Amino acid sequence: MVSPQALAALKSALGDGGWTDDPAEIAPWLTEWRNRWHGHTPLMLTPRSTDQVAAAVRVCAGHRVAIVPQGGDTGLVGGQIPFGEVLLSTRKLRAVRDVTPLDDAMTVEAGVTLLEAQQAAAAADRMFPLSLAAEGTATIGGVVSTNAGGTAVLRYGVMRDLVLGIEAVLPDGEVFHGLKRLRKDNTGYDLKQLLIGAEGTLGVVTAATLKLFPVMRSHATAVVGLDSSRAAIELLARAKVETGGGVEGFELMKRIGMEFVLANIPDTREPLDSAPPWYVLIELVSGEPGAADAAMERLLAQAFETGLIVDAAIAQNDAQRAAFWKVREEQSAAQKPEGGGWKHDVSVPVSRIADFLEEATAAVERFHPGARVSAFGHVGDGNLHYDVLCPPGGDLKAFLARWAEGSQIVHDIVARYDGSISAEHGLGRLKTDEARRYKSPLEIRTMQAIRAAIDPHRIMNPAVLF
Repeated sequence: MVSPQALAALKSALGDGGWTDDPAEIAPWLTEWRNRWHGHTPLMLTPRSTDQVAAAVRVCAGHRVAIVPQGGDTGLVGGQIPFGEVLLSTRKLRAVRDVTPLDDAMTVEAGVTLLEAQQAAAAADRMFPLSLAAEGTATIGGVVSTNAGGTAVLRYGVMRDLVLGIEAVLPDGEVFHGLKRLRKDNTGYDLKQLLIGAEGTLGVVTAATLKLFPVMRSHATAVVGLDSSRAAIELLARAKVETGGGVEGFELMKRIGMEFVLANIPDTREPLDSAPPWYVLIELVSGEPGAADAAMERLLAQAFETGLIVDAAIAQNDAQRAAFWKVREEQSAAQKPEGGGWKHDVSVPVSRIADFLEEATAAVERFHPGARVSAFGHVGDGNLHYDVLCPPGGDLKAFLARWAEGSQIVHDIVARYDGSISAEHGLGRLKTDEARRYKSPLEIRTMQAIRAAIDPHRIMNPAVLF
């Protein structure tokens, strides 16, 4: 319970336009995309500057009021949803502070969307490579705080690899001024890395300095059909070698996921003439005009000759390229009309992906015969969305009641392959108990010690992580 005195102090600190307690205004920000959590808060704060964020956090620290930071509300594990805590939204921190092409860097505030950051980079003839389906809504503060991945990790890395500096308000209200544009700074602990992926538990990210890259002058996009996931991994290995590191995206999709998209998502079509068991969407890039197209043609010709692939289509224009990406990006949304399911965001070493898929699918079939497995994801970096859907006509309530038990079966297999139970979505509220099962006691104690040192009163997103 937040005291009336604390609420009054927060309202005074932010002034008109910096807060709301209107339930109708707050309601859209209390539910996440999967509709799994429905939160509540006495007050939503909408600061417009770092100073205002700091003022609000100081009040919360003084009154021992818990805070849940929130960006674009695109998270899938509930870490951005308050349950009685004050909700602090960063979406009004909207400035692109600077873009410095000579440094290949730009500094943007936390409420700038990922798409807007990409556009700001493009206006300076540079590229910010992080890309994901929610990029029009997801904010920089959110993708930093969750260490987002996306479709280009294979070439550019995750958000942790793309951040040069951070500005953040710490749990006592002090501002960490870490917005450096340096590639090299070997002067002690890299404190920004603590905040990246911390899911708002160590402070509120208010701005970030991001790495930029040269614009690629040619892109080639193709969808290929394969008989097995093992063939997909072999194709990935060949593509990386034969293109000299020109693979930007390599997305695996199972046939059933394609069927869901074609049945449930308007304006989509089968990308191939056949209906293979597995699909891969390949994106090649090059700094040389036309080079990516030539590389794609060579790669696919060799793959056909050796029987590695059974079908292929190369995008001939931007519209076709967008259509190819649409069937990949709509994989999750296409599952909604099929009923609920057990969702898994896992990673295993690339060399073990095919083994994992075979073992996990056999285990799921034994546990719940008839369950439908839709596996898709960024296999170039080992990340799979391994989703298990209720059998057609099955008892959905009974199926969902087995989620925890079924997920443990999947996650136990992931652990045996030295994988992760959360590759890119984070732990949030959903996976904290599971993480305790798979993290060592030493890892948990160390993270708890770090958190206690920075946030001794545990006011920052208290229900998240350890």
